[in-house]
Amino acid sequence: MSDFTSNFWSIYVAGITIIGIIGCGLLLWITSRKKVEATADNTTGHVWDEDLTEMNNPMPRWWMWLFVLTIVFGFGYLVAYPGLGTFKGQLGWTQLGEYQQEVEKANTELQPLYARFASMTTEDMAKDPAAMAIGERLFMNNCAQCHGSDARGSKGFPSLADGDWLHGGAPDDIRKTIHDGRVGVMPPMAAAVGSPEDVRNVTHYVLSLSGSPHDSLRASLGKSKFAACAACHGMDGKGNATRRWGAPNLTDDIWLHGWGEAAITAMINNGKTNEMPAQAGKLTDAQINVLTAYVWGLSHKAGASR
Repeated sequence: MSDFTSNFWSIYVAGITIIGIIGCGLLLWITSRKKVEATADNTTGHVWDEDLTEMNNPMPRWWMWLFVLTIVFGFGYLVAYPGLGTFKGQLGWTQLGEYQQEVEKANTELQPLYARFASMTTEDMAKDPAAMAIGERLFMNNCAQCHGSDARGSKGFPSLADGDWLHGGAPDDIRKTIHDGRVGVMPPMAAAVGSPEDVRNVTHYVLSLSGSPHDSLRASLGKSKFAACAACHGMDGKGNATRRWGAPNLTDDIWLHGWGEAAITAMINNGKTNEMPAQAGKLTDAQINVLTAYVWGLSHKAGASR
């Protein structure tokens, strides 16, 4: 790994680049000085396959000068732009700077499009076909990779089309999640719960909370041990009341990281960290506003269930 973090490769590539350009110049100079004595019929005297004769026709001068200009351009490019290791070039050009300029230009051009949504509430935008069309494009480009094109998520990625929200489903909560991101942490709890048998008993108690198939005897034994989990999930297992910690409700049938004894036991033993990346540096406030309305609307369509 150290080979990819040292200065060696940048120096190596820079050296190869300079040597290559200089080599082209030397090759051109050497070939231009070499003179071939032509015969009376303007051939070099070389014959192949009995009748293939090499003519003594030098390269055109214009072609030679184009070659020279190409070499000069190569050196000029390396002076003006980054191409020699860590040298940044006299013009200070960077890919990041070019990208940021293009993004700023696009945002400026799109500003009038988003301006009419600035005074609208989330609920009103969710009813506006134009806003929802824009919101859908934003969702497909920035959110569908994790939450799916239908917004129903997958294992480890929550569904946005139901009414179950770890950090709150109000417009302000959704906006904050998109803008700032979220980090959800379930710490390993095996040591706090007790022995492996205690962990298994707590697992069955958790299963019993949602009416899932479970061993009732183990569930009754695990109820008292569940106190170690109640600080986040509550004694009733319905999650954190303020919804700020992201502690899920254990009494419904929604399982973000898998269902069943093995999945819950692994969660208690190993814990889990989930991250929703912040979009503030990627999307403008106006775009986040429209995207918030789109996501909020997904769980407020007719028929959306918890």
